[in-house]
Amino acid sequence: MEILIFLCCLVLILLIFLISKHLNARKHRNLPPSPPSLPILGHLHLIKTAPHRALQALSKKYGPILYLHFGCVPVLLVSSPSAAEECFSKNDIIFANRPESIANKILGYNYTTIGFSPYGDHWRNLRRLTTIQVFSSASLQHSASTRGEETRFLVRKLFQGSDSRAWKKVNLNDLFFELVYNVVMVMVAGKRGSVMNDVFGPSKMLDICDYIPLLRWLGYNGMERKMVNLQKRRDVFLQSLIDEGRKQIADSSSVQGKKTFVQALLSMQQAEPEYYTDEILKGLILPMFTAGTHTTTLTMEWAMSLLLNHPNELAKVQEEINSSVTPGKLLDDSDLQKLPYLRCVINETLRLYPVGPLLVPHSSSKDCSVGGFNIPAGTTLLVNAWAIQRDSKLWEEPGAFKPERFKGFEGGYDGFKFVPFGIGRRACPGSGMAMRLMGLALGTFIQCFEWEREGHNLVDLDEFTGITLSKAKPLQTLYRPRSSMTSLLSQL
Repeated sequence: MEILIFLCCLVLILLIFLISKHLNARKHRNLPPSPPSLPILGHLHLIKTAPHRALQALSKKYGPILYLHFGCVPVLLVSSPSAAEECFSKNDIIFANRPESIANKILGYNYTTIGFSPYGDHWRNLRRLTTIQVFSSASLQHSASTRGEETRFLVRKLFQGSDSRAWKKVNLNDLFFELVYNVVMVMVAGKRGSVMNDVFGPSKMLDICDYIPLLRWLGYNGMERKMVNLQKRRDVFLQSLIDEGRKQIADSSSVQGKKTFVQALLSMQQAEPEYYTDEILKGLILPMFTAGTHTTTLTMEWAMSLLLNHPNELAKVQEEINSSVTPGKLLDDSDLQKLPYLRCVINETLRLYPVGPLLVPHSSSKDCSVGGFNIPAGTTLLVNAWAIQRDSKLWEEPGAFKPERFKGFEGGYDGFKFVPFGIGRRACPGSGMAMRLMGLALGTFIQCFEWEREGHNLVDLDEFTGITLSKAKPLQTLYRPRSSMTSLLSQL
């Protein structure tokens, strides 16, 4: 009986899919090119592994603007700077929304967080508040001491665990994540915390149950249950930060100098308790852990992997630091502007290995046109940043690691050929902080230690493509203190 019900539902969904597809095609003529699709699955069968690479192959065959169906979800795939510019200039407001999904509802506090909320007054208020409190120039300047202190903390930890003459192995993925996580914890709550890598990893905005709703009804792979359980763990942690912040405010003697992010949010809650509920506060804190920790970690890991495979470029960074930083002094935030080649290395890493290769999905709020094609309302927009940043028409030797290509463009290229942090009004607000932290951490580790590959082979650059573009094998490498830095490191 259950099998019969399942088959009936399957036939019904197939009929609905075919009818809606036919009606949509009649209503919206002049759609972008679209490869042949399958019933129910649409084009999902073409995206098996490494979606950014599979979608790049489709774009090469059918063009830089494609109209796809992932199950029942219509998708606009853009793989050229001109098309991306049209989406985020002429149609910026139209594409300022996020697609609705199970994850956005459950993990995004019912679409109320800055990452998941619809474009409108609420989102604008969250964006303004986050920018002022965390990512403004003044806030970045104030948090420089936190970034410096946490970087020195890990440098001291590495030095104390090393031998001045022998090479020692270290997992840089773990080390970088510890650094970024502690920086966020100190900014948010004023203290370091136990690293929670498994709780704040990046989450899918769309998954198979969004594409094929029947699978949600069947409880496919327990996805929804896993999301609910994950959200409970996150919520308990975030609520504990808020409760602790309340205690700190109650004991006014413990609140000195600039407030932590939690304390600042609680002050606003006191002024507007109806709007700034605990749930809204937790939704403001959450992206600090989910959006910035793993992405920054992975970029630094890719950068060190590339430098280890290109020792001449690593030597150039070290020489730049030696000639720019006062002898007997550790690199700090104020030195970063004197290190343009280091910034070129970071930008070239972001070009080759953008952590979000397809950027964060957008959704069209009404009908519009892109590249002369009609795009229906409710279409999910995917921008293949990985494909754009490796396009041979835009970049000379696009697969090669050549930091010099950013010389004179250390801040990145204007326009839409280099978009690792997204584009438009919903671009990543934390890009400035990420660049400063990556520059400080990479520069300090290169200043203080010598680095070597483990073994004679090049570092494996194979990718593992999940939500983010990470290394298939975490980077384990060898290090030892530089002889010229031993005296300074021993005083930390």
